[in-house]
Amino acid sequence: MTMIKVENLAVSYGHGHNALKVLRDVSFEVAKGETFGLVGESGCGKSTVLGALAGRIKNWSGSIVIDGEGADPKRTKSQLAKQQMVFQDPFGSIHPRHTIGRTLLEPLEIQGMDRRHERIEEVLRDVGLSHNFRYRFPHQLSGGQRQRVAIARALILKPRILLLDEPTSALDVSIQAEILNLLKDLRERENLTYVLVSHDMAVIAHLCDRIAVMHDGIFVEVTTRSSLFRGDVAHPYTRNLLDGSRGYVATKPPREVAVG
Repeated sequence: MTMIKVENLAVSYGHGHNALKVLRDVSFEVAKGETFGLVGESGCGKSTVLGALAGRIKNWSGSIVIDGEGADPKRTKSQLAKQQMVFQDPFGSIHPRHTIGRTLLEPLEIQGMDRRHERIEEVLRDVGLSHNFRYRFPHQLSGGQRQRVAIARALILKPRILLLDEPTSALDVSIQAEILNLLKDLRERENLTYVLVSHDMAVIAHLCDRIAVMHDGIFVEVTTRSSLFRGDVAHPYTRNLLDGSRGYVATKPPREVAVG
């Protein structure tokens, strides 16, 4: 079953000859329960894809279908609840003056959901935190704990899809593994579908079933985790990313990669 279908997605800023094309004719599908990765250097358009999927970016063209329902730039409450984002910075994405309980309560109030206090305690357990965390403030938590809260906030509306924007890059390496394993367990237990953005090939290979390699606003290659492990990739840019992730040091400046 296809959970996400994107066809000819394009995003530009500005008009006419001065328009900056951020995405150009991006197309892909994500199956129910799959983790689809987007990897590439900063500025290649990865987060813009997530922003269009989430409804945060509205000036896009093309077609987006979520769980069989066509999505317009302006989304309904139910459409927004169906997919939730987890951001890179676990401190900046949580209100510093709200308790964790208040942070988790807010989306429930917006959606008019019942059993609010029970839902808060349930979702804290789901991410490995005790119910006492609801009374704490973000500055009283470690970076890993704050990211667990961010994941809990995304999960509390029972979405079908999580959009993960560099969810571990701001964390220490030892904590990154904990969060990745948590996300993997949650996906399997809740049958969630993920779209994961990262510049880290190791993170992508750990969690993703298929991976789209992005460069300059387009997909240059879509491959699988097993192909990455084998180094069986077709595009020179993908090869450069793999070499970089293995600690490869170039002895001469890399050639420019023609994309198109």
